[in-house]
Amino acid sequence: MTPLLELDDVEVRYGAIRALQGISLSVEEGEIVTLLGANGAGKTTTLRTISGLLRPARGSVSYAGDRIDAVAPNKICALGISHVPEGRRVFPRMNVDENLEMGAYLIKGDLTKDKERIFDLFPVLAERRKQDGGTLSGGEQQMLAIGRALMGRPKLLLLDEPSMGLAPMIVARIFEIVRTIRESGATVLLVEQNAAMALRVADRGYVLETGEVVMSADAPTLLGDDRVRQAYLGEDTKPDSAGGAATTPAE
Repeated sequence: MTPLLELDDVEVRYGAIRALQGISLSVEEGEIVTLLGANGAGKTTTLRTISGLLRPARGSVSYAGDRIDAVAPNKICALGISHVPEGRRVFPRMNVDENLEMGAYLIKGDLTKDKERIFDLFPVLAERRKQDGGTLSGGEQQMLAIGRALMGRPKLLLLDEPSMGLAPMIVARIFEIVRTIRESGATVLLVEQNAAMALRVADRGYVLETGEVVMSADAPTLLGDDRVRQAYLGEDTKPDSAGGAATTPAE
């Protein structure tokens, strides 16, 4: 079966710097797949390459069996790929309704049902629908950014650091929404530094270091891997004084 998304030996450069050094990964339809890694590992670059904002110097990006690495970003969006960028980037002087409509600029016809779906997911946006995006809280802006992307009726949703800077209660709600999005039929590729939360919603994951995939496995395997727990979950897995394995949160 052909994966919905496949990257094969993709290299991306910023001048002389190789941000991606030949990564290969795949996402099957209906999955939630997460990309883990420290700052600078290449996670955001990977999403920007998929959505056409960056061009690979080598390798291929395929969507539903067709190469898209030379396709313009607006045409990639029209194929069914929506990208929620790091930092939300809502339109600050447009109200909630207008921001949502910007996400549906390729959709013809009545948007009433699309908006109702977003307001069902994020009731607070319905309450603030005439409020400017720039006056919303950080959590509300993140909800608006996700809602705007969903207005394009994507088959594949690219989410870049959706929990960044948010209170724990809002983070939990955002990840509940990620599950709901998958249940509604969309596939999700998630970049997230909150590795514990990401792996609890994901089916599989890839670990990136300095632009290379160094590990890939199903989510439970990654959650149980000592290297992942030490590097990304903040846990100490060194043996204790009695010779057993101590697993305690790092200070």
